[in-house]
Amino acid sequence: MRYAPPGLCVNDFAVLRDEDGTYVVLHLQGPWTAEFDHLRMETSFGRATSTDLIRWQPQGSAFGNGLPGRFDQQAVWTMHPIQYGDGMAMFYTGVLGLTRDGWPLQSVGLAYSDRTDGTGWRRHGTVPVVEADPRWYRTGERMGWRDPFVVRDDESDGWVMVVCASDASLPVEVSGCVAWATSDDLEHWTVHSPLISPGDVDELECPVLERLDDGTWLLLGSIGATRGFEAWTAPSLRGPWTRRGLLGPTGAYAPRVIAAPDGSRVVLHTTPRQVGLTDTGERCRGMLAQPKSLVTPFDSAPRLEWWPGLNPWLGEETDRPVPHAVGDIGITGPVAITLRTKVPDSNDPALAVGCDRKSLWVTGPDGTRLGETVLTDPATTLRILTIGEYVEIYADGVFVLTTLCYSGHPVTWTAVTGGREHTIPVRPVRLPDPHRDDASAIWPGPSPR
Repeated sequence: MRYAPPGLCVNDFAVLRDEDGTYVVLHLQGPWTAEFDHLRMETSFGRATSTDLIRWQPQGSAFGNGLPGRFDQQAVWTMHPIQYGDGMAMFYTGVLGLTRDGWPLQSVGLAYSDRTDGTGWRRHGTVPVVEADPRWYRTGERMGWRDPFVVRDDESDGWVMVVCASDASLPVEVSGCVAWATSDDLEHWTVHSPLISPGDVDELECPVLERLDDGTWLLLGSIGATRGFEAWTAPSLRGPWTRRGLLGPTGAYAPRVIAAPDGSRVVLHTTPRQVGLTDTGERCRGMLAQPKSLVTPFDSAPRLEWWPGLNPWLGEETDRPVPHAVGDIGITGPVAITLRTKVPDSNDPALAVGCDRKSLWVTGPDGTRLGETVLTDPATTLRILTIGEYVEIYADGVFVLTTLCYSGHPVTWTAVTGGREHTIPVRPVRLPDPHRDDASAIWPGPSPR
């Protein structure tokens, strides 16, 4: 259901499919620590494989820092591998070091492999292939030039790259933009003025381009300040781009699009953890969450929905307390749903969901708000997923809220509406590898009292 390698956290990632159908994730990885130093701790790409996008098997590291003196000597960040000939080409972020004021100096490098399984990488030379152009982008303090993503150009036989960058014409706090560059051969690139520069975001990280069935384009970008991701659409790569708003709520970050085993499009994303696995711990780099179905109507904004590929991992309905569960409820007015209590068999909620049809929220112990959102339309149904500390909520089928809660004991789910209480049957979630010491196993919850 979720993935992080044993003892480590996952940050940005890329997902590809080997020629034998195996899915491969390459990801940034770093140790558990409250004082996380991304320049010294994100120095290699981890690798994991799966046949179904749910059960992931760690396969060790696949790529690391460059040699001393090179543009990627300090750290290697977000990558994007693409099929190239009989093998692959991978674009990745290299960090040379820090500016005088401590800002990472970033550029984009290239590596090749004769394989299609995410291994066997060899660098293309010792210098970057794409750097920020100071005519349009910051190049020193507060610069951004990372998270490359490459697709075939829709107007030539060449390639288009999008990059997370900082628009030099805007104040730094609202300068987050998507830069772009073009190439005929993957090794020589021409940088252009920003493809998208909203003027109201601090960072527009991990841009993703996906060509839709009707030939139009979808761009996803992660917003630093909100820690969610938004969508844009355009008839061609060169635009005009239309902002479509939030697609992944706060806590869902760094999305990637991939074809599921049934051929449908799904989005995978990261989700945070909290230091110390406690409600009071600071949020930190986390884990890979399970896929969501990507729905792209021609006449409305894209959305994420429950992916049916998860259904085989659900058990038969029960009203027993279970720690990992999915439950559905229809609502016609304000409702309060208790999922866990502070101590077993008590009435003191430790994890609860509230909805007045327009607003939706999750509370932890003592009613502390853990997450909330305002819905576009009044909800008539809710689907709630809990896997250990991880909580997701879908309103009328659409993914709208996610949060973490490390408190409480599982109880029979109950809903109170109109002064009346009733039980919500749930379907237990079967875990892929419950005994493995990583995110596929689950925080067990408080000890019984």
